[in-house]
Amino acid sequence: MTIFDYMVEECALRNGEDKLLAQREVMQKIVLAGLARGGFFDHAAFYGGTCLRIFHHLNRFSEDMDFSLKEKNTDVHLEQYFSYIIDEFKYAGFPVEIVKREKKTFGRVESASLKEDTEIYDIKFQTRKMMKVKIELDTDPPLGFQTELRRLELPYSFSMCCFTLPCLYAGKMHALAFRNWKTRVKGRDWYDFEWYVRNEVPLNYPHLQARILEFNGEKFEQADFVALLRERFSQTDIAQVKRDVAPFLMNPKELDAWSNEYFVELLDRVKFETN
Repeated sequence: MTIFDYMVEECALRNGEDKLLAQREVMQKIVLAGLARGGFFDHAAFYGGTCLRIFHHLNRFSEDMDFSLKEKNTDVHLEQYFSYIIDEFKYAGFPVEIVKREKKTFGRVESASLKEDTEIYDIKFQTRKMMKVKIELDTDPPLGFQTELRRLELPYSFSMCCFTLPCLYAGKMHALAFRNWKTRVKGRDWYDFEWYVRNEVPLNYPHLQARILEFNGEKFEQADFVALLRERFSQTDIAQVKRDVAPFLMNPKELDAWSNEYFVELLDRVKFETN
């Protein structure tokens, strides 16, 4: 049995997942292991839904891996760490290839923070063409976020740098408010928002303000931001929201209680961290 197979069995048993979801999550952890071995986290931090799932037990699968430099640095790029990722997959028993993604293929619904200097790549199994992991690095990020060290035990024991929960929350709230949905709502944003509120995580509003200013060129006071979300929660087709997130859940019945009114009520329970 390869290291990859062992990790898949362990992940599927622990989380009650089917094998395909477990395989994708193991791919993500091996990517993290390769980046850590190469020293990537001396310069960068992990954030987004996959970080929330792996380290804080978010009960939905997340496809993409989002990273941010800890400070603006034009000398750090993902390509510098490809050899470590490729070697880590070899150690685990599976060869991969890394392919650059063209930004023109991305709609605004896919990323609320897609900029010209964002680096995006797909990591693909050479033998399983349907399996891939997208990795994205913001090389010119909004700053003012806090980080912490988190540890994984497989495929070896290693530590890595991650956004703190209040700053992860800020990134999600930015996406929730400013993602250009058009005809496709990203219900995963709504699911994560519910998770933060139910777990009483305080929102780091200063970092959220920095993200809005960096990506949207606007300055929102707290009351104005809440009003923007209240309107969005009130007017969005909740059926579309459910349809988007359901495939990422083991138990779609989690969504039975969802309604526009429910999310407006959740908004009233948001706690703000100001320092």
